[in-house]
Order: sequence, then C-alpha cells, then structure tokens
Amino acid sequence: MTEPLVSRMRSFGTTIFAEMSALAVRTGAINLGQGFPDTDGPAAMLDHAVHAIRSGANQYPPGPGVTELRQAVSEHREEHYGLSYDPDGEILVTVGATEAIAASILALCEPGDEVIAFEPYYDSYAASIALAQARLVGVTLRPDGGRFTFDPGELRAAITPRTRVILVNSPHNPTGTVFTREELTLVAELCREHDLIAVTDEVYEHLTFDGVEHVPLATLPGMRERTVMISSAGKTFSVTGWKTGWICAPAPLVGAVQTVKQFLTFTASAPWQAAVAYGLRHEREWVAALRASLQDKRDRLMEGLAAAGFEVFRPAGTYFVQTDIRPLGFDDGVALTRRLPELAGVVAIPTQVFYEHAERGRPFVRFAFCKKDEVIDEAVTRLKRLSG
Repeated sequence: MTEPLVSRMRSFGTTIFAEMSALAVRTGAINLGQGFPDTDGPAAMLDHAVHAIRSGANQYPPGPGVTELRQAVSEHREEHYGLSYDPDGEILVTVGATEAIAASILALCEPGDEVIAFEPYYDSYAASIALAQARLVGVTLRPDGGRFTFDPGELRAAITPRTRVILVNSPHNPTGTVFTREELTLVAELCREHDLIAVTDEVYEHLTFDGVEHVPLATLPGMRERTVMISSAGKTFSVTGWKTGWICAPAPLVGAVQTVKQFLTFTASAPWQAAVAYGLRHEREWVAALRASLQDKRDRLMEGLAAAGFEVFRPAGTYFVQTDIRPLGFDDGVALTRRLPELAGVVAIPTQVFYEHAERGRPFVRFAFCKKDEVIDEAVTRLKRLSG
C-alpha cells in the first residue's frame, strides 16, 4: 500500500508535545514540556460543569455556541477592551483555540495564499496553513534587550501580493513576549495598507506579568473590522482539557469561519460552555490570583535555570521560560531535550521545531512553569546536574 497520508501533511507526524510527554512517562522524568497545569481551575466553575451535566446539557448545543456563553464573551470583550461584539452573529464558540485557528485559516485562505506568522510559532499554525494549501512565511523573533522581538523591515519585506493573513500570537508562545503597542501599531498599519486580515491568538491574554499590558490588535484604529480575535478558557481558568474557545469578529468573517467549523466539529461540548460563561462573569479574582501565582513560579524557575547555567529570557506572559543552552556547552536543542531525561530527569521542549528556519532556533529550549512549586524545585535541583 502506498503512503496514505496526503503529501502536504507528511512532514508533521506526531507533535513534539506528544513525543516529549510520552518520553516523560517512559522515563519517569519531570515534565516541564507540555503547557498544562497540574492543579484545577476555580471550584465553583467546575461545579457548574457538573451541574450542567446532571441537568441534561448533554446533547448538541447550537452551532454558534450556547447563548449564555456568547453573551458572556461579549460582556468580557466590552468590559476588558471596550470592544463591542454582537453575541448573535459576531461570536462563535469553538473546540478550543486550536480549532478556531484551523477553521479561520481554512475559511480565509485559498491555495497559494500566504500567511505571515512570527517564528517560533505554535506548531498547529503550520499544519493549518498546510491543510489550506497556503504558504507560511515566517518572520523571526530574535532576542533583543532580554526579550524576543521582530525587525520591522523584515516584516514589511515579508508581505507580497499573495499575502492574505497575518497571524499574531500575543502573549507569545513559546518566547513569552507580549507585543508592545508600538509593535502592534506597525502590524495594524501594514494590515490596513495591504488590505490584510489579522488572525490573533490571545489565549494567554490574562496571564501577563510585571504590570505588562496585553493590547488586543482589534482595539487599534481600523482593525476591528479586519481582525479575527481568538481566545479560550483553557489557559485563563486552568481547564486545558475542556477545549472551549471562541472567535470574535465582524459578522462576514464569523460567517466564513462558521461555514468551515460546522464541518469540522459542528459544535463544542455543551456542559463546559455554561461553566465557562460563569467563569467569565464571576471568577475575576481567581484569575488575578492565578496570574500572581504564575509570576512567582516564573521567577522561581528562572532563578533555578540561571543557577543551572542556562541563559534565561524573562517572559512577560504565558506559561513558559525561554532559554539559550550554549552557556552549558550544548548547541542543539532537539538533541539535548531527547537526552535531558537521562542527564537530569527533566523533559523540556526544543524551540527549533517551531521555526520555519529551524537553524535560527537551534540553541533555544522552552520550559513550562505552570506546575506546583515542589515540582519546579525538584526539576531545578535535577537540572543543576548539567553544570555540575
């Protein structure tokens, strides 16, 4: 039998997250690779999910999403960002942000269109673009002043007559960068100048540190009408397994995405939607406490990584710390992370797998700090073997 997988997907295979998580299980290593918390979300929100199940919310909900959640998302956008979205037509509930991104790219891109993404990028971006038979154009984020940022000239040069979408992830996984208002202003100017659509992945919108502001691209002049704004409950409420996300956009863009989404999953799981609506309306203090806790965990892990010999970049948001392994005498992140369980009993993620230009990410390794303090402390103790 010939290879059954279509050619455009053959380069993807098993995700690096599945590979490294399996490696952690197989070796008994501490998993600081995949970004999922080891504690649960707010108890009252979890109780709402149980109540929804026991109350009969177990059949297909409406395709656009449960009315209560769409209304809660609309209220949330208005309250936090001053953005007004009609819950009936401008908000679509999805099976997590990953589906929202895939459905958006499939809906908006013709074969041969180009999608600009900042590399390193979350791995589903490249797969979604390949499925659409579009072309990914990477604009590289490079260390500058302790954070990762892009060259404005490189971003301008990446735009061609075939460019259709700019995919913007801020707060950014895996670098931890939160794009500044000035950086986003340039992106907005280019979108308006070249009539581009922006698809924004903002799943870490509430997980920024040190008082750093998250600025949604849609809030900038002329951008609401050309932005597909994506977020989810998974990171905000530590319920990554619920896979409940949403897009906010003008009705024509939502309609386009929903046309594709209905043939992917049709709708999202009913019980979680009512619970997430409760969370958006009532768990603000819980989210604030989570943010403060994660900032402490970030500092705890950064200090330990620096003591172990890594060059450490201070993330302004997300779950992740980016490191340079060259001070430890290593220069290949993939090779090191595959040996790391043997060398130190820890699993991490090699950043180079998130690059179009893999050589640019070769010396970088990502560690997750969304774990209990005792897990972080034990991982740091083990990592010190690398410099000992």
